[in-house]
Amino acid sequence: MSKFKRTLITTALPYANGPIHIGHLAGVYVPADIYARYLRLKNEDVIMIGGSDEHGVPITLKAKNEGVTPQDIVDRYHGIIKNSFEKFGISFDVYSRTSSKIHHETASEIFRKLYDTGKLIERTTEQYFDEENQQFLADRYIIGTCPKCGFERAYGDQCESCGTSLSPTELINPTSTISGNPPVLKETKHWYLPLNDYEPWLVEWILEGHKEWKPNVYGQVKSWIDNGLQPRAVTRDLDWGVPVPVEGTEGKVLYVWFDAPIGYISATKELFNTLSPSGRDGEGLWETYWKDPETRMLHFIGKDNIVFHCIIFPSMLKAEGTYNLPDNVPANEFLNLEGDKISTSRNWAVWLHEYLEDFPGKEDVLKYVLTANAPETKDNDFTWKDFQTRNNSELVAILGNFVNRALVLAQKYYEGVVPERGELSDYDKETLAAISTIKGEVEKSIDNFRIRESLKNAMDLARLGNKYLADEEPWKVVKTDPERVKTIMNICLQITANLTICLEPFLPFSMEKLRGFLNFEKMDWEMFGNTELLPVGHKVNTPELLFEKIEDATIEAQIQKLLDTKKANEIAGAKATPAKENIEYDEFAKMDIRAGTVIECEKVAKTKKLLKLKIDTGIDQRTVVSGIAEYYEPENLIGKQVSVLVNLAPKQLRGIESQGMILCAENADGSLSIVSPDVVVKNGSEIK
Repeated sequence: MSKFKRTLITTALPYANGPIHIGHLAGVYVPADIYARYLRLKNEDVIMIGGSDEHGVPITLKAKNEGVTPQDIVDRYHGIIKNSFEKFGISFDVYSRTSSKIHHETASEIFRKLYDTGKLIERTTEQYFDEENQQFLADRYIIGTCPKCGFERAYGDQCESCGTSLSPTELINPTSTISGNPPVLKETKHWYLPLNDYEPWLVEWILEGHKEWKPNVYGQVKSWIDNGLQPRAVTRDLDWGVPVPVEGTEGKVLYVWFDAPIGYISATKELFNTLSPSGRDGEGLWETYWKDPETRMLHFIGKDNIVFHCIIFPSMLKAEGTYNLPDNVPANEFLNLEGDKISTSRNWAVWLHEYLEDFPGKEDVLKYVLTANAPETKDNDFTWKDFQTRNNSELVAILGNFVNRALVLAQKYYEGVVPERGELSDYDKETLAAISTIKGEVEKSIDNFRIRESLKNAMDLARLGNKYLADEEPWKVVKTDPERVKTIMNICLQITANLTICLEPFLPFSMEKLRGFLNFEKMDWEMFGNTELLPVGHKVNTPELLFEKIEDATIEAQIQKLLDTKKANEIAGAKATPAKENIEYDEFAKMDIRAGTVIECEKVAKTKKLLKLKIDTGIDQRTVVSGIAEYYEPENLIGKQVSVLVNLAPKQLRGIESQGMILCAENADGSLSIVSPDVVVKNGSEIK
């Protein structure tokens, strides 16, 4: 028996700069919803918390690009996300948002307690500052040349060409994306959570105390801890977010990674603030779900959030001192789409709100497919063909087929009235006993967060019914032993009634429909396995199809939509990037660009993209490091004339001093082509 009296389920807060897609659903929301519905059927005390994550730089970037406020962006997408979840049947007890007043108050209170009790450390560091706009620059507001591969539009936190994680100060020739000017380094003060202080405790709590966690979760946490933890900033210079609740900190907010998980707490407060007087409301009741040791907390997340929910958020709670820690974090891997990574920026996704429009009444079909193909232990792939096959071959041919045959035959032979059973054969007894066996298998799987396996076990009940019906052949037996048919049909109807309980967590809309066919009330989980759910004499209704086949044309239309997206991306990629802001001639004239000849060239060791070139510029011979190794072999460049920016400040790249830059044109596919004179000119000739 569990030591817990209640369960708090949290689901990763989707970022409110775009709609929900199937990757979000498969990784977080469908498994969380199945688990919550399962506990509710068991009459356990459970609440499921959700909400939109509405702070951070991507929100401000999107707002800037669209010429609107960050609040406009989050209001738009919070509405789309919440509405999609409601229509899809994700059964949140509350779906909140981090821009709410109650969240700002809660996040401020927790920060202030850590601040007042000395759990944070204060550091003054140098960060880039835009002098024209008089503001510190978040990493994504800075671009420059990647020191690893030479890509000239790398962000201050990552190069999207080679994938290297960066800090802004590593960029070559950094530029503010706001003003277009080079930023300057300026001192700024921030507060940090000293994660390194919590290393011994994390080792004991997770690595020694939670070896039952999923291998992908445990392994990632162990890797982080083994590599050593460092203090992590909990504040940043930005004007969108929860203001730092300390005097003299204008223009500083709580870092989004710090305030977002606190959204689970503020959402729980919101839930109890809005419950009716007859519900579980009242001052302080939210604390029962966060501070009572008899409550277990489960975080349903994707693998990209493991470190936040297993190391950082628990360290925050540990530092605060009064909150429960998660009992389990059943994180999933990623879902791909048609063999390619889901990408919101490339519109390579199946968006939930579009699915609901294209497939009305088929919410459960998508839930079924995403569960059956859930990325629990490794990345999995969603394809529209598999979607069609699982619907037609499993939901229609197995589940729908059995239900329809059982109910149609009941109408045909007994006008829908449940007949009484006669003497049971050994096969009858074996079949009825199998219902309880299946129940045990479903429970074992779902209790251990093997949701995909639990669905397979649940569908075994429909397979059992199909096999029993096919083996007993009542349409034949009715001609020779009509009394025997009563027993056969009674058993088939009892299996059908049990299906409404067994599959309720997985297919709630369909099971509601099936209960309508059976003229049958919703039953608790404890009734699953009862072989007399439908009493003799109970009348079932005339059935309709529980599921319908999905035709090729429907699937081809969805595949074509993706192909159109891919084509649109290719066309967009082929378009030239917009011209930069105008500059004065004097600014251009500062650049000294010369024609030069490559006299030596070699690859830079342990890099894929860098070449070391020795170039005769006519004024000297100098070394230039360039990120063109993927497009040119060293021997093919010797003797080639190139255009060189010769008055660029020297920069160390992989231990080599680069004394200039070769001019290249970037093609639509990202490849680089050297800009050369079309006829040989004298080395040192100025390019104007």
